[in-house]
Amino acid sequence: MYDLAIIGSGPAGLTAAIYASRGELNTIVLEGTEPGGQLTITSEVENFPGFPEGIQGPELMERMKKQAAKFGTEIVTVEVKSIDLSGSPFRLTAGSDEIEATAVIVATGSKARWLGLESESKLRGKGVSACATCDGFFFTDKEIAVVGGGDSAIEEATFLTRFASKVTVIHRRDKLRASKSMQKKAFDNEKVEFAWESVVEDILGVEEDRVTGLLLKNVNTGETRELPLDGVFIAIGHTPATDIFQGKLELDEKGYIVADEKGQTSVEGVFAAGDVKDTIYRQAITAAGSGCIAALEAYKWITDEEIPTW
Repeated sequence: MYDLAIIGSGPAGLTAAIYASRGELNTIVLEGTEPGGQLTITSEVENFPGFPEGIQGPELMERMKKQAAKFGTEIVTVEVKSIDLSGSPFRLTAGSDEIEATAVIVATGSKARWLGLESESKLRGKGVSACATCDGFFFTDKEIAVVGGGDSAIEEATFLTRFASKVTVIHRRDKLRASKSMQKKAFDNEKVEFAWESVVEDILGVEEDRVTGLLLKNVNTGETRELPLDGVFIAIGHTPATDIFQGKLELDEKGYIVADEKGQTSVEGVFAAGDVKDTIYRQAITAAGSGCIAALEAYKWITDEEIPTW
């Protein structure tokens, strides 16, 4: 029996654990099958406060984990198979164990959708990215591509023109799905070009251990061509990790958990933090901030005391 169970071990989950454990809540973190979340597949992180020289994503998460453990958080590498949210104490099935907790923080995150190419997985962090705000700076004065045609893709393409010398948007159709205002920004930007009715057949550069180009295929003619460049951003959407919460928590049309600014979900005593509820920012620092808020609100809910200023 725990005061607080935190599902997920990315910046949101571990920040929540640090705050909860410092508040002397008996806290357990259920890491899941990908401990550390998305940052463990990120190379250098330059925009997390306190690291002027930058820090490797896995190292940042390992430091957060050690900090949470220092204050007494129990951290278990196990996946939550099911959860009963019918009333507190809430019951979680994790591996072969049954866990009870007075309150729960869901910080399971979301995953970028990838193309599914072998070369893509081999070159992640070596020119392949799914986060323009995280990695755009590394492509200053270089030619890059963005794959996708929705608002996220066009927003990322426009943002990346701050750094890159040219951004080619690769879209399988002959027109964009993005909003008209977003389209206009891209069409008016002289750095943005378009590869219409095209899909990525392969990402080139595996032998060089860095992206050197793309092999594109025209969906109408079947013809292929090579596009030399230095990086590619995949912007075909994200999938929140909310399968086990279907029918138990209110989700939006895309599957993200619906929660208020305090992280409170549709079930009292169950809070959400990080990318599992964030459809806009998806940054390590915003996830950490929401983890802090969720932990403080969970403390208030469990103890019926005012939020402390630890």
